[in-house]
Amino acid sequence: MTRLLDRLDKVASPYLFIAPFFVIFGIFGLFPVGYTAWVSLHAWDISGAQGFVGLDNFVTLFGDPNFWNAIVNTLGMLILSTVPQLVIALILANALNQRMRGLVFYRLGVLAPIVTSVAAVGIVFSQIFDRDAGLVNGMLHLVGVPPIDWHADKWSSWIAISTMVSWRWIGYNALIYLAAMQAVPRDLYEAAEIDGATKARQFWAITVPMIRPAVLFTVIVSTIGGTQLFTEPLIFGQGGFAISGGSLRQFQTVSMYMFEKAFRDFDYGYGSAVAWMIFVLIMLLTLINFLLTRHWGGRA
Repeated sequence: MTRLLDRLDKVASPYLFIAPFFVIFGIFGLFPVGYTAWVSLHAWDISGAQGFVGLDNFVTLFGDPNFWNAIVNTLGMLILSTVPQLVIALILANALNQRMRGLVFYRLGVLAPIVTSVAAVGIVFSQIFDRDAGLVNGMLHLVGVPPIDWHADKWSSWIAISTMVSWRWIGYNALIYLAAMQAVPRDLYEAAEIDGATKARQFWAITVPMIRPAVLFTVIVSTIGGTQLFTEPLIFGQGGFAISGGSLRQFQTVSMYMFEKAFRDFDYGYGSAVAWMIFVLIMLLTLINFLLTRHWGGRA
């Protein structure tokens, strides 16, 4: 009996230790995804399910110009925020990896945007990009550029929101890159310096290839976050058209469109279909990133 209990303990204990994760993931991860898929196949309003409609919600969605407009807005702001964000974070991390005075202070300084409330960030940047009294238009006026209504057009609103997102997450990505850089053996840099390699050459030939896993991680996480962009454009569009992303839906993201349909119009079936398309979009972009980065990894 004792041997049987010991054997059960060795076999079952590992599964019992990891069971809480899978239970929580099943309740808060898999179940909502499955239930959302079920709701998307129904006509469902605030009073409950009105009947099974199959794929009608998805057929309507694919013919909805507002949905495709939200897709374009999301991808546009994703590119405008992610690419500069990661490039600047990489350069910043490389600077913080050098020997300088007050290094601890600078490293702690990059944490400030991360711990700042996103609501506060949105309000401040809305004032910075204000048409009449904004700091950005004031600086543009000094060089003879007329004031820009940052809320009015697609490109101007995309740039303003992307700047807000980049400012908030550059420090986070820089810390990840910095941690990866500090794990790179110093011998590689010393050997490269003896061979006459410049700092720039060392950065591109040694640092970047050695921290490739961290770069891949930040690319994927930033892509997922950019696809789900919601709070920043919502706060940026203060007023009656906030959830619509402006009067012409010029900066409405897919997440905002889902929220509008599900929680303003109470069309839960249609909103669930939008939510599932966000999931599909995330998976598609993640797959594209994986294929591109695997190709990069094969050439590195």
